[in-house]
Amino acid sequence: MVFSSLRTTAFRNLADNEVFIGGKDVFLVGENGQGKTNFLESLYFCSYASSFRGVRDGDMARNGEKDFSAELKVQDSVRKSAVGQILVKFEKGKKSVAIDGKRVEDRKELLSVSPCIVFCHEDMEFVSGSPDRRRWFFDQVLSLYDPVYLDDLRRFRKVLKSRNTVLRDLSLRRPEGDPELLLDVLDPQFVQYGLSLMEKRETAARLFSEIFSPLYREVSGIGSITVRYLPSWKAAGHSGFLRERRAADLTAGISLSGPHRDRYVFSRDGVEFSGSASTGQRRLLALLLRLAQARRYSEMTGKNPVLLLDDVLLEMDGGKRRRFLSVLPAYDQAFYTFLPEEPFEHYRKSDTLVYQVRGGTVA
Repeated sequence: MVFSSLRTTAFRNLADNEVFIGGKDVFLVGENGQGKTNFLESLYFCSYASSFRGVRDGDMARNGEKDFSAELKVQDSVRKSAVGQILVKFEKGKKSVAIDGKRVEDRKELLSVSPCIVFCHEDMEFVSGSPDRRRWFFDQVLSLYDPVYLDDLRRFRKVLKSRNTVLRDLSLRRPEGDPELLLDVLDPQFVQYGLSLMEKRETAARLFSEIFSPLYREVSGIGSITVRYLPSWKAAGHSGFLRERRAADLTAGISLSGPHRDRYVFSRDGVEFSGSASTGQRRLLALLLRLAQARRYSEMTGKNPVLLLDDVLLEMDGGKRRRFLSVLPAYDQAFYTFLPEEPFEHYRKSDTLVYQVRGGTVA
């Protein structure tokens, strides 16, 4: 799929305009604060109906505005024919999504129309941030090609929320009768969905590592980094393992174990790597995680994603830039942001579209 045009209204500082972006490679060149990242964010917003910056929907509205929208037209990358139109609106505090004029009730339908993978500064959180950020990344890796996993993840989170509510209430007050009856109802579902997630995470982490490890070695020039999945439940085969932990959960007022506590570790020679890595190594690790994600998506679906690369080459020296670009996965379309002083002309192809971004205007 190729994004052929984008129209935004009151989206951050972007001018209300339609921009035609049908090239395979699109360069957005401009000083900081002019709207390059906002443009990528609007594309991502059409693909996932959310921001890759982790902000609330209302925060994407232009200063002084409350409502905004982004409309994306998509075409077939081979036949160059129109395939679909995506419109995401935020009006009166509510978000709505429509594909070809039909309202979408489940945002996962977007994944089959306009899958994109973003490379951005926030990806550093996958390396040096909290465990939940790594879980988020690997959950996205799986969800892009496995809709059943996404459904199970949603069901698990729903049961987890209910279970935590019950535990919190029971920790604050002890009602008459059997105070744990609700937990007896919730726990079988909690285990069912949790074990399904764990099984798929185990397999996905191993296959992901097989892609990622040689990729990191090739670009960095140092030893391979492996991805290890460390599940929270160590005795999943024991039918009563959750009940054995119930007393601790009741004392804490929260579910202390489960897939929501799983960890992913980056290791080198059997030792956790991210804690000792330099800033440059962590940045490269984050970028290559996204490359491996794109490769894994193509491997599982037979489709190529759209890549959104926000200042990815800025902090690399010439050698690493060349190696990074040489290992880019197959893609239908790629958007890059550059500062004016960067040597973007060195990476330009004969059919590359180059846009100047000034004050929110992309021209």
